[in-house]
Amino acid sequence: MTTADPLQRALDDPGDPPLRPLPPQVAELLRDLAAPPRLAAHLRAVHDVAHQLVTWVEREYPALQLDAEALLFGAATHDIGKAVHLAELSGPGSAHESAGRELLLARGVEPRLARFAATHADWNGPDVRLEDLLVSVADKVWKGKRAREPEDLVVARLAAHSGRTSWEEFLSFDDLLMSIASRADGRLAFQAAHPVHRTT
Repeated sequence: MTTADPLQRALDDPGDPPLRPLPPQVAELLRDLAAPPRLAAHLRAVHDVAHQLVTWVEREYPALQLDAEALLFGAATHDIGKAVHLAELSGPGSAHESAGRELLLARGVEPRLARFAATHADWNGPDVRLEDLLVSVADKVWKGKRAREPEDLVVARLAAHSGRTSWEEFLSFDDLLMSIASRADGRLAFQAAHPVHRTT
């Protein structure tokens, strides 16, 4: 695969603001699937925002046990099912959620890592953890959208950990999300610069 390949460009293009690269395992999976470049660009944007969320949580709540590896892998693969359900890349649909989890499991990905493909749009499941909620938030705020329900659930979990009021936790988390959302235009432009159609 050459650097002229649209998928490889989506994986390598630094972006503005600069976006972190996807984990090598995820980049290789996208190449194996001949994934649409737009999907790779989207996963990079959400993964980068998830990185910012992880950095903040680890700094502000050092005693909180957070599975950062799983969270970041989950952000990097949350929409992987759209490589199978291509119509959902540019339109509505939820078939990609269970399909993504099954695709990852079939390729030997651990269940603790594969689950995010299914949980990123399910905020109230019995086994939803803070990591799942943070991936859900990242999947909204990368484009400047705010989603009250998963944000409120994150705030409640942080307050339960810290002992501070939910209002105090909300103010702190809201400041972070407003800062991330303020750079949404660059991430949206990065995603739009990469084609929807997969390469062969």
